[in-house]
Amino acid sequence: MNGDPKVNFSGLLRDYLDAAGAAVENVSAAASSQVPGVEPEPELGVNPWDIVLCTSGTLISCENAIVVLIIFHNPSLRAPMFLLIGSLALADLLAGIGLIINFVFAYLLQSEATRLVTIGLIVASFSASVCSLLAITVDRYLSLYYALTYHSERTVTFTYVMLILLWGTSICLGLLPVLGWNCLRDESTCSVVRPLTKNNTAILSISFLFMFALMLQLYIQICKIVMRHAHQIALQHHFLATSHYVTTRKGVSTLAIILGTFAACWMPFTLYSLIADYTYPSIYTYATLLPATYNSIINPVIYAFRNQEIQKALCLICCGCIPPSLSQRTRSPSDV
Repeated sequence: MNGDPKVNFSGLLRDYLDAAGAAVENVSAAASSQVPGVEPEPELGVNPWDIVLCTSGTLISCENAIVVLIIFHNPSLRAPMFLLIGSLALADLLAGIGLIINFVFAYLLQSEATRLVTIGLIVASFSASVCSLLAITVDRYLSLYYALTYHSERTVTFTYVMLILLWGTSICLGLLPVLGWNCLRDESTCSVVRPLTKNNTAILSISFLFMFALMLQLYIQICKIVMRHAHQIALQHHFLATSHYVTTRKGVSTLAIILGTFAACWMPFTLYSLIADYTYPSIYTYATLLPATYNSIINPVIYAFRNQEIQKALCLICCGCIPPSLSQRTRSPSDV
């Protein structure tokens, strides 16, 4: 009995429990690999915000395509004002197409090249849209300030120069991310809109604020001219003071709606892109970018469909006739 070895029951029990635990883990892993019900649920494939942006882009494209076709197919709509309205509609049309392409490429053709091309198109088109709004403001100011010499070859030449400058500048801004000024290689330089860099969006935002200040100053001058013209017409035709007041108030209200809509749509995204970067939640970017796209939906209503000549052309296309209310209407100082 003295030569019998001592049995270590505690060690045997520990080894047995370890082996049993390992076997249970192996069985659980095998079962989970064979039973599809225990797999984790996949995340939502499509971002709802992207769907909303794509829908907005579709509406923008359809609406502005109508304006472009009307101006393109009517030789009578070749005045400087209509050229600028056509430029605005074309820019917004390209912006809408860019939003649609961005959605398609984001979920079907994901690559660095497609991302750069898409963001370049969107930047160029929205830049051309804002620049066209500024050009329209300049044209309206010149048409009132130089009313006697506005309808001349000099005005047409100046309009073409503005169109070349605004589209050339917009195309250059759109080519910047494509030519290498992007954050695909260095994420720390990204802005709220990838793959644009923080410096790129800062330049775009500051440029917008400058153009907005210039538009505000021009519209203030336009408002003064409209009030003066309305007063002179009232004196010449012996209108009542109330008629002069109503006409002036209508013109001022129209200018306030135009400028207020522009600021309400673009100012949130402009200010947000100046203070935020890629670390901020993307929901803030979507929430401020979406109203900016709405500006391209509102532009045709303000600048194109309110115009009497475009209304006549649209009626001829739709019903083949011009309503008497349009044919007898005359332009007033409030139609700015």
